[in-house]
Amino acid sequence: MAARIRKGDRVVVLTGRDKGKTGEVEQVFPKENRAIVSGINMAVRHVRQTPQSQGGRQPKALPIHLSNLALIDRNGKPTRVGFRFDEAGNKVRYAKTTGDVI
Repeated sequence: MAARIRKGDRVVVLTGRDKGKTGEVEQVFPKENRAIVSGINMAVRHVRQTPQSQGGRQPKALPIHLSNLALIDRNGKPTRVGFRFDEAGNKVRYAKTTGDVI
């Protein structure tokens, strides 16, 4: 199945503690249907000190389910993603609200 949300996309959170917040997708886990979004679903992790890094309590973004995310179109509104073929015959993603190719 083609990926509706990919790394680098701007998304908005639809449900949960961070509802309404926006961020950029840093990493996608297709098998688990989850993604890591910068600044979203943050948790504090206690990290041991090493010679290369300072230890202590460090915030970390945890994965969030893809069903709780919506892509942001050029107008800044959440949109669903569709697929179609362009003039060259390539399969492309497009925003259902505006019809623009993503």
